[in-house]
Order: sequence, then structure tokens, then C-alpha cells
Amino acid sequence: MFSPQIEWHCTQCGSDPTDRRKYCTDCDSMLTWTCTGSGKSGLYTNYYRHRDNCNYCTPELEEEKQKQMEEKQVAIQQRLQTLDDNQRPWSEWKRTDTSCIQHTGHDVGQVQDLYSLCEEPLINYCSHRDKLLANSTTISYLSPMNLLVITLWYLKHYHSESYIASELNISQPAVNYFLSAVVDILHSCVYQAFVSLPSDLANRRTPHEPQQDHKLIVDSTFIAIHEPHDSEQRKEYYHAKSPTNYAIKAYIGDEYVVTPRKKLRGRELTQEDKDFNRDINSARAAIENINQRLKAYAILGGVYRGRVDDFHKITKIIQVVAALCNLNLNKHPIRR
Repeated sequence: MFSPQIEWHCTQCGSDPTDRRKYCTDCDSMLTWTCTGSGKSGLYTNYYRHRDNCNYCTPELEEEKQKQMEEKQVAIQQRLQTLDDNQRPWSEWKRTDTSCIQHTGHDVGQVQDLYSLCEEPLINYCSHRDKLLANSTTISYLSPMNLLVITLWYLKHYHSESYIASELNISQPAVNYFLSAVVDILHSCVYQAFVSLPSDLANRRTPHEPQQDHKLIVDSTFIAIHEPHDSEQRKEYYHAKSPTNYAIKAYIGDEYVVTPRKKLRGRELTQEDKDFNRDINSARAAIENINQRLKAYAILGGVYRGRVDDFHKITKIIQVVAALCNLNLNKHPIRR
């Protein structure tokens, strides 16, 4: 890239080339440059050092760079839009709300709203991927919208990565990579938009108004897992109510949290305990409804196949699914 402030000249034959070559096409001598703004000149090999430090060359170069970047961005968006319009599965699922809901759990409008929230990081991911795979002729590219809807499809139905790879005609490692990346994008964009919690919720020294003024009624649930190979993990994750007898269990306890009173082994609940549980049953019904919605996503309602000790990933998936469930609350409020 050369600045318009630069004029090129061959001192050997006196020609003034306009095609910006390193050597003169007539006599093969190295060209010299002259900056019309600063009056400085030199051989071609010294041009870039001058350009990076010249007040006359840099602004025009920056404008040219900015223009080229904008043109490149427009070209990328046009190419990706073409992929969105023609590439399956989105080209098929977007035809009706019924098809879209069946595959992703959301109607076409909701998916487009989700895409609006995630558009920039999804496009950035695609652009970065294109740079990494620029020399590959065997990679099938997925548009940003298809990356989103396939990830929603994965969370909703929890198909295996090998099945998704065969359906999309791409490699299983590629599926694993983009699913992980898009879940991260959803967590950074969608979770923040639809689940609002104080950033320092874990800090007991910070007063949180909702907790001070209200009691939380909690009904825990579990995520079924396959039987762990390790004996210690089998003890840790044993859960009699799970269809596999093993599960990731979650239980919340806090001074502001109210949970149903459980019957101890060999003892009966007192009348006071029964009355207490009866009083909160209506509120618990709403929580059960939410649990059912969460488990409508097969990645939570089925048998989880990921690493059971990767709590960071599990938590992120649960939070993303919770945000997606919250997106549906306006159209389908919970029963109370």
C-alpha cells in the first residue's frame, strides 16, 4: 500500500513508473521515491520506514486502510448473507415458525432476535475462521446464522457431534470446536441480556436488596450422567432418582433461601412442617414448571455426555439454557 503523496522515479533511465514496482521495468534499476509533502526521498527499500513516520503519508494511508476495511466488511456481510439465504439448515427451518420451533425451541422472530444480540461476535468468529482456513479447499463454511441455529438445535435435542457432522457434511472436530465457541458467545451475549444477577452476588458482605426483602423458594433438580469409571466419582455422583443412578446434583443453601422440609429417615414430618410445605407448594409449582422447561432441552433433560468434573462448562450450558427459557417467558408465562 502506497501513499498518494509519493512519486516514483528511476534515476537510471529517467522514467516515472505508475505501477509501483520495486524495480524499473525498462532498466531493472531500483526505483526511488519522493514525498511531495515533506520533500524527502530515498530508495525503495527505505520507503516503508519513511511511510510509518511521515505525517504527510500516514493520514492518507489510514483513510485508505479504513476504506478498504469497510469495503472488506461489506463484502464479508454480503457473502455471509448469501450463505444465510441459501445454506441449510437455516434456509429450510426459517420457512415456518413450526419448523423453527421444532428444531431450535424458538420461532423465527426469536431466533432473529438472538442473532441480533450475537451478530458481531459470530461474524468475528467466522472472519477469524476464514483467515485460519484460507488455504483449505475441503472445509465447508457455515454462516453465522447457521452456527447459531445449529447450536440451538444441539442444545434442544442433544444430538451427537458425529450425527451433526454427518448431517452438515463437515468433520466432527469442526463441530466440537464451533459448538464450544458459539456456546461461549451465547453465554457472553444472551445470558447477560436475559438473566440479570448482581456481579458480586457471591459476596456475603454486599447487601442485595431482593435477598433482604424476599425469601427464595428453591426446588433443586439434577442432570443425569453415565456411570463414572472412578469409584470415588461413583460415590460422589450416585443419585437414586436418576434414570442412570448417577447425576450431577445441585442444592442451594443460604440464610435467605427457603427449601421444603424433608422427612428424616425413621421419622414423620410434624404438623408444623406439613403446614409449612403446604404454604409454599403453590410457589414450588412455578419452580417445577421452570425445571420442566429447562429439561425440555435434551442436553439437560437427557443423559449428559460431557466431562462430569468440568463444572465451569456445565454451569455455562445451564446458564445459556436458562437465558433461552427466559426468552420464551413473554410468550409463554409460567403457571402459578
